[in-house]
Amino acid sequence: MFGLGKDKWQRAKGRWYLRLSILVICLFAVIVIYVSNQFLTQRFTETISNRSEVRLALYVTNLMSDMQRNSVVPQLLARDPELINALQDNNYSMSTARLLSFVDEIGAASLTLLDRGGRAVAATDREQLGVIHSNAPYFVDAQRSNQTVYTTYRDEEGAFSFVYSRKIEVLGELLGVITVAVDAPRLESGWAGVSNAVFVMDSEGTIIMSTEPRWRGLSEADALDRQSAPSAIERAFRLTQGWAALPADAYVQGEAVLRREVRVPHQGWRMVSYTTYASVRQQVNGILALEVMGFAILLAFVFWFMSRKTASRLVFFQRESAELRALNRRLQREIAEREKVEKTLEVAEQTIAQSSKLAALGEMSAAVSHELNQPLAAMKTYLAGARLLLQRQRPEEALSSFQRIDDLLERMGAITRQLKSYARKGAEAFEPVDTRAAASSALAMMEPQLKTRAVNIIRTLPNEPVMILGDRLRLEQVIINLLRNALDATKSANNPTIEILLAAGDTVSLQIRDNGEGIENLKELFEPFYTTKQPGDGVGLGLAISSGIVNDLGGRLIARNAVDGGAIFEVQLPTMRQDVAAAE
Repeated sequence: MFGLGKDKWQRAKGRWYLRLSILVICLFAVIVIYVSNQFLTQRFTETISNRSEVRLALYVTNLMSDMQRNSVVPQLLARDPELINALQDNNYSMSTARLLSFVDEIGAASLTLLDRGGRAVAATDREQLGVIHSNAPYFVDAQRSNQTVYTTYRDEEGAFSFVYSRKIEVLGELLGVITVAVDAPRLESGWAGVSNAVFVMDSEGTIIMSTEPRWRGLSEADALDRQSAPSAIERAFRLTQGWAALPADAYVQGEAVLRREVRVPHQGWRMVSYTTYASVRQQVNGILALEVMGFAILLAFVFWFMSRKTASRLVFFQRESAELRALNRRLQREIAEREKVEKTLEVAEQTIAQSSKLAALGEMSAAVSHELNQPLAAMKTYLAGARLLLQRQRPEEALSSFQRIDDLLERMGAITRQLKSYARKGAEAFEPVDTRAAASSALAMMEPQLKTRAVNIIRTLPNEPVMILGDRLRLEQVIINLLRNALDATKSANNPTIEILLAAGDTVSLQIRDNGEGIENLKELFEPFYTTKQPGDGVGLGLAISSGIVNDLGGRLIARNAVDGGAIFEVQLPTMRQDVAAAE
C-alpha cells in the first residue's frame, strides 16, 4: 500500500512538472514574441521610412529635371526663324505643324504661340486656336520681362497649369509670346502605385499636384478631412493598434500611413508622400510565425521527453518536428530570395523610365519612316508624269496628277495622325468598310509603281459589297504593304504575276499571291526588323505593322508558300453582322 501511494505521488509530481514546464515555455514564448514584435516593427519601419525618403528624392529630381527641360524651350522657340516670320507676315499655316514637331521630343503638355494681342495663332492643342489669352498672367508677365517667365495658373474649373512663357521680339518690337505647359499628369502618373498618396504644395500650402485628384486646390489638412469618416469598428481597431508600435502619422482611406516631406528647389514648393505600413506588418508577421513554429517544436520535444509511455505519439511528434524544420528552412530561403529581389528592383527602378522612353521613340521613328516611303515614291512618279504632260501641252491631264499628289499629301497626314494616336485607338473608332473599295483604292495607290514594270495583275472581286467593321485607311495600308512585297518578290520572275482574290463567307478572305521565289523563313517573317531585302530597300517593319493592324481589326494575317511556287499572303477578317450594318 505504501509503495502504491508513493508511485501515485510520483506520477502526480511528474504531471505537475509537465504542466509547469509547459507554462514556463508559454510564458517565455510570449515574452520573446512581444520583444521581437517591438524590435522588428521598429527596424522594418525605419527601412520603409528610408525607402520613402529615397523614393521622394528621386521624384523631386525627376520633377526638377522636367521643369528645367521645359524652362529652356521658350528661349529656343523665341529665336525660331519660322515662328518669327509667321508673326511678322501673319501667316500661321505651318506654325501649328512646327510646334507639333517639337512637343513629343520636349515632353511638354502643350506649346502655344500667341500674337501681340494675346490670341492663340498656333497650338499643339487645336481647341486653343483663336482663344484670347491677353489677361492671362503668363502673357502679361512675359511682355514685361526679357527672360523666361514661370507661372502657376489656375483656370476657372480649378485645374492647375504650370507654364513657361517668353516674349518674341525683333529689334525691340514685340511680335508675340511663346508658352510651354509642363505635362503634370505624366509626372503624377509616375508617382501612383508605389505610395498611398504623393502631392506637391506651393509656398502657401495649397496642393497643386497630387495623385489624388480631389486634393488639388486644398490644404493638406482639408485634403485629409475629405476622406470618408471611419466606422465604429475602424475606430476600435485603431485603438488596438498600439501593440504593433507603428507610428501612424495619418490615416488615408482608413489605413495607417507614414508621412515624409522634402523641399522642392522651385518656387518654395514642398513634396509630401504617404506610405502604408502593410509591408511592415507582413514582414513582422512572417518572422513571428517562424518563432511560433520554433516554440511549437520545443513544446513537442517537451512532450516527447515527458511522455515516454506514448510511443506512437512520439513518432508522430518526430515526423511533425522534421516537417516544421523543413518549412522553416524554406521560409528562410524565400525571405533571403525576396530581399535579394527587392535590392535588384531598387537598382533597376531608376533606369526603367528612361529605357522605355528611348524604346518607344525608336519604334515610332522607324514606323513613320517606313510608312511614308510609299506615298513619297508615288508622289515622285506623279510629279515626273505631270512634268511630261505640261511639256506636251496637256494641262488637264497634268491637273489630274496634281490632284492625286494632293490626295497623297492628305494620306501622309492621316498616317502621321494615325501613328500618333495608335495607342489610343480602339473598336469605337471602327466603321463599316467595303473590302472591295479598299482593295481598289490600294491598287490605285500602287498604279505608278506597277506601270514601271510589266506585271500581270489578276483581280477576282465579288459583285456585291464585302463589308467589315474596321478602319479603311489601315486596311489599305496593309494591302499596299502586301502588294509592295509581292512586287519586290517578282523582280526575278520571267512572267511576273500578282493575283488578288477576295472571297466572302463567315469570314472575309483577301489573298495576294505572287509567282516569286517564295518565303524561306516563315517563323521570323512577322518579327520587327526582319527583312531579306538589301540595305536601303527596307527596314523589315512592313509585315510586322501589317500583322498588328490585322490583329487590331479582329482578324489574322497568314503567310505560306504556294505548291507551284511563289508566296501567298491571306488576310482573314470577321464579316460584319447584318444587325450591325443595319444600325450603322
